[in-house]
Amino acid sequence: MAYDFLGLVNAVNRRLNEVELSSANFATATGFYSQAKDAVNASIRYINQSEYFWPFNHNTQEQNLVANTTRYAFPTDAKVINFNTFRIKENSTLGNATTRITEISYEDYLDRYVEQEYSSATGSGVPTMVAQSPDLKFILTPEPNKAYNLVFEYYAFPTDLAGATDAPTIPERFQHIIVDGAMHYGYLFRGNTQDALVMKEKFDEGIKHMRSQLINRTPYVRSYMLTGGTGGASTGFNI
Repeated sequence: MAYDFLGLVNAVNRRLNEVELSSANFATATGFYSQAKDAVNASIRYINQSEYFWPFNHNTQEQNLVANTTRYAFPTDAKVINFNTFRIKENSTLGNATTRITEISYEDYLDRYVEQEYSSATGSGVPTMVAQSPDLKFILTPEPNKAYNLVFEYYAFPTDLAGATDAPTIPERFQHIIVDGAMHYGYLFRGNTQDALVMKEKFDEGIKHMRSQLINRTPYVRSYMLTGGTGGASTGFNI
């Protein structure tokens, strides 16, 4: 089967002896087929929520800073930010070398550096520190005086699949685990709790297998979840 939304939904349909959908009628299918779509997305969400450090959700963000601007929004799909990876890239035109940016707490920023946001002076140089604000933005200091190129890494929380050809970020070799999870939710939607429990055990075992293959926890990575805190590590999920 094709590894896309249509293929995953049809895998559920086959297991439940339902007629398969086509690309022509996928978007307008209703009834059980809507439940099958919801079940596939529920399965993918569960997998992504079970481990925020899946390597297939790892992204690198590059953006140009704006002179005299200190606060910036995180990528809209960001869930976990690795503050240990913030860098200003070397740029011979701007005359700056690669610079590592050190994380500080929001309280430290308020105590020592926030005056830069209220000063009439222009930006003062290459940023060397970053803090996370309660409104889920990152703040740079010193205030940049040029459009430096910033780079950092983060883990995304993917959006639901919608179109027939949409594909999950989860590697194709784990598609059977997605289908197992979708079967669990499909049985729940049908009120078949006994079969749902059986599939839940199989689903969780599959996720455990994925984790053993893909997750390599390294002590030097400091990644914080975006939950609206004041810059420290978060202990809760914000879904």
